[in-house]
Amino acid sequence: MRTSPATRLAQERAFGTARLFRLVLLACLLATIPWRAERIAGFFRDPSGAGIASAFFLAAAIAGFAAWEARARRAPRDATRGFLGRFRRNRLASFGLAAMLVLYLAALLTPILAPSEPNRQDLDAASRPPSAEHPLGTDPFGRDVLSRILYGSRISLFIGFVSVAIAVTLGALVGAAAGFLGGAADWVLMRVVDVILSFPRLVLLLAVIALFQPSIFLLVAVLGMTGWMGTARIVRGEVLSLREREFVLAARALGFSRRRILFAHILPNAMAPIIVAATLNIGNTVMIEASLSFLGLGVQPPAASWGTMINDGRDLLTSAWWLATFPGLAILFTVIGFNLVGDGLRDALDPRARR
Repeated sequence: MRTSPATRLAQERAFGTARLFRLVLLACLLATIPWRAERIAGFFRDPSGAGIASAFFLAAAIAGFAAWEARARRAPRDATRGFLGRFRRNRLASFGLAAMLVLYLAALLTPILAPSEPNRQDLDAASRPPSAEHPLGTDPFGRDVLSRILYGSRISLFIGFVSVAIAVTLGALVGAAAGFLGGAADWVLMRVVDVILSFPRLVLLLAVIALFQPSIFLLVAVLGMTGWMGTARIVRGEVLSLREREFVLAARALGFSRRRILFAHILPNAMAPIIVAATLNIGNTVMIEASLSFLGLGVQPPAASWGTMINDGRDLLTSAWWLATFPGLAILFTVIGFNLVGDGLRDALDPRARR
């Protein structure tokens, strides 16, 4: 029996977003590996334990993902090909994806790629310009700038992925509940969102972090807890438009529970804007983390952070331009990559936007 265009459209969006959602979950898991590699390596009693630990957990993650993916083989192949084909045809999105892969591989292989430890000081080589020995130069303490940028990418990826995962989860749950339940629940939840949005996010971040001792985990929690409101509004609007569609009405007529209708029928078709917003928010989160570190309220020294490195080199732009320039370029490279991927996903996940 042939399916209608509307049904095929819903199936294509559901299957495409479900596969992409699994990819995002895999990326969130992998994002924690580089940052924790040294501590995990302590269990291996080997000089190359960091690489072994990373490879072990990478293989375990890929194996789990492959098993999960095998269960989704019932999805129509033309739907998957359509999504991947539209994404590949967007050259800017492909470039952004390549930039993200390069960034993550560099973070994963930092112990191999870094010329030295990030906090190793060599006062005899202080403030040296880029050279063969130090490709991106050294800072006033003789620390290698390339090594600090590579180790700083681990922290930025960890904070960006995990905080956005927290924000997207909270926003999706609140927005789905508000849009699906409607009535008083919708009014109360959206008023809570409006009240939180009335506070400038940066001021709220500064106030919370100033009350506690800054740390990476505090930064992740605060960024996640203050970034879910936009996602909640997006999900609410999408759920409001989907809950009156034919396939939802059919599910209700068949007697399905409201929980099954929401999580099995509505949310899979609402994942496209959620994933796009999450991808774009990662770049924004990296910028916010760098801004807080620049102000001294983010990642604390001596840990390598792009924002801290820019702060250290701001007074030496004329005499040691490389101290702030290369960390700034790393932030620019990362944010542009995530933004291009987000724009590409937005076009690829909407079959009506075919070019």
